Amino acid sequence: MRILVIGSGAREHALALGIAKDPAVTELHVAPGNVGMEQIATCHPDAKKVDCPDTMVALAKNINADLVVIGPEIPLVAGVADALRAEGFAVFGPNKDAARIEGSKAFAKDIMAAAGVNTARAQQIIPGATDDEIEAALDNFGPTFVVKDDGLAAGKGVVVSPDRTVARAHVDAVLAAGNPVLLESFLDGPEVSLFCLVDGETVIPLLPAQDHKRVRDNDEGPNTGGMGAYCPLPWLPENGVQRIVDEVCVPVAKEMVARGCSYSGLLYAGLAWGEQGPAVVEFNCRFGDPETQAVLALLKTPLATLLNAVATGTLADQPALEWEEGYALTVVLAAHNYPDTPRAGDVITGAEHEAVRHAGTARNDAGELVSAGGRVLNVVGVGATLAQAREQAYAVLETISLDGGHYRSDIALPAVEGRISI
Repeated sequence: MRILVIGSGAREHALALGIAKDPAVTELHVAPGNVGMEQIATCHPDAKKVDCPDTMVALAKNINADLVVIGPEIPLVAGVADALRAEGFAVFGPNKDAARIEGSKAFAKDIMAAAGVNTARAQQIIPGATDDEIEAALDNFGPTFVVKDDGLAAGKGVVVSPDRTVARAHVDAVLAAGNPVLLESFLDGPEVSLFCLVDGETVIPLLPAQDHKRVRDNDEGPNTGGMGAYCPLPWLPENGVQRIVDEVCVPVAKEMVARGCSYSGLLYAGLAWGEQGPAVVEFNCRFGDPETQAVLALLKTPLATLLNAVATGTLADQPALEWEEGYALTVVLAAHNYPDTPRAGDVITGAEHEAVRHAGTARNDAGELVSAGGRVLNVVGVGATLAQAREQAYAVLETISLDGGHYRSDIALPAVEGRISI
């Protein structure tokens, strides 16, 4: 198979690594790709307009791709998968209609209401709302306010705060940008990320993971796109994954089929597990970052063959997934001043390691590896125990140098110390 992976982040680096190991793969291309993928794939650095259907179709034709795997949400919401399918390509990723599950939080809420899925109570505020209308809406929530940008925000469009002033400021900022706002009731309990391969009404879960969104240790500081993740979850009930599949993912998949926007690709359910069990915080229409880096590190089933089965409507015929024993963990190394205005151009040393997944990196004129984004790279650790996976990842991180770079030192530590319970 000739595979084209669209994207340039650590998630796509992890996907490319998994795909490259599949014996069925004869060629691997990435658009635009990144520095870390150059050793395993043909990168197309000029193909930066990943949300342009014409550009991606032209590239897929040039490569004569047998399968196109779309990593980021932006091209999915823009309809790139639709354009590729219209030209006869097998595509892993939902069409534009189905990608609304991430592109519009209001649409996702409507789907969940119809499917009987447990989620937070919500209220939308649209641009043009008066001051009195905004204040009246805020009166319906609290004491912990959850304010979401009702659109794509790369994991950073959410403010969770007990401070009403902070909540109001985020409402005003989102409305000023021309986007609707979604206010939600706060869901208590530890968070779970579950990826499911979905082909119509066929749903196959991957390993459950947990992301760490806040920028600093002890879940302090602003939300980010994710500072680290681990899998599986030692504290999740034995039937936890099946409950999420049965109570959330299958009903949503069936509702989307019933509405004529059948889902094909990766459905990411972000949940909080409270006293009543799982409740949905959000859906994503693609592999999550950084959970993908940890989850795929344990997958034994050939990845390209599996993604192709989803793309060609044969997922139900695939054998049960096979996994390595043990645990995997990934830690994000971020640039100076992330998540505000990250500094670019700082030299990185010590990153030439098989455990490293590149995200915001580039080469300077001297050929040195430098920072070129907020989340610069990930380090993946695997071990028989979660503690061993942590030790492995952090041992590699200590050998990497980036001026002003920072990372959390407590990824998965609450789980290792038994401080998470439901």
